[in-house]
Amino acid sequence: MADTPPVELGLDTFGDITLDEHGSRVSGAQTIRDVVDQAVLADGVGLAFFGVGEHHRREFAVSSPEIVLAAAAARTERIHLGTAVTVLSSDDPVRVFERFSTLDAVSDGRAEVILGRGSFIESFPLFGYDLRDYEVLFDEKLELFSRLLAEEPVTWEGTMRPALHEADVFPKTERGLTTWVGVGGSPESVVRTARYGFGLMLAVIGGPAARFRPFVDLYRRSLETFEHTMRPIGVHSPGHVAPTDEQAWEEAYPGFQAMNDTIGRERGWPAYSRLRFQHDLGPEGALYVGSPETVARKIAETVRTLDVDRFDMKFSTGTLGHPALMRSIELYGTHVAPLVHDMLS
Repeated sequence: MADTPPVELGLDTFGDITLDEHGSRVSGAQTIRDVVDQAVLADGVGLAFFGVGEHHRREFAVSSPEIVLAAAAARTERIHLGTAVTVLSSDDPVRVFERFSTLDAVSDGRAEVILGRGSFIESFPLFGYDLRDYEVLFDEKLELFSRLLAEEPVTWEGTMRPALHEADVFPKTERGLTTWVGVGGSPESVVRTARYGFGLMLAVIGGPAARFRPFVDLYRRSLETFEHTMRPIGVHSPGHVAPTDEQAWEEAYPGFQAMNDTIGRERGWPAYSRLRFQHDLGPEGALYVGSPETVARKIAETVRTLDVDRFDMKFSTGTLGHPALMRSIELYGTHVAPLVHDMLS
């Protein structure tokens, strides 16, 4: 029997709308087909997980990740498939469970749901929710979802949706549904995740990974307090792999600049620059961009520092095209993963 790897390596994408070889914007439909091909390749190179984000805006193609994941499930064999994240606050927990239990059936037990509040708010007005209810929406819906995971009739009452009385939800799973909560770094979110006994997925998208170590320790202490067995901890961070550092930097920078400047105009950030990019590549930044050796060293250091069970690289950012993304996936699976495992073993 093969040794268990010291850490699982996965990939995440938000289905960013890319540019083709002529610099033209690719359609959302083509982007979705590309995402399915990317998942197939990730499975082929032996990666553990492929996550697809949920967004409802022009820059991203995927608003229904479970459908994209179901298409990927039909063409893959081993890789686990999930979201990054499902915006539970603006969804219905019953429908979320139904969709993921269906995905779990289609994929023969490979479905994972990563629940979160999301870093974008477009889904709230789109589905008729008031942002003033931001906190209570997530709190109530997470509590209801935790009840549904028992896969028994549920009686529940809250303030944000109609009550349930002995409601039974189908289909049932065969082995249970793997559930995580994506956390940006608040102690309250960490403790809440531990209270429900869900896996913790840390979104380390800025600054040094080491600043998240107190949250890892808090989570494990909280699991003990709530008398849960240990649950997995993962990290999600952006990155890109190419044969050399210089090639990876030149390929990745335009996409990072385009995405940061687009979002930054809405949130009051300063314009993105090469200086900021180079800083984020270093030990004080959260970008995993470079050659296989460079990326592997930084991942291994992050895993050691945080003592986590999985590292998911968000491999698509902005306009970076499909061919470069496919090569990044291949290098990540065939070169980065073995290097990381060697460094940590």
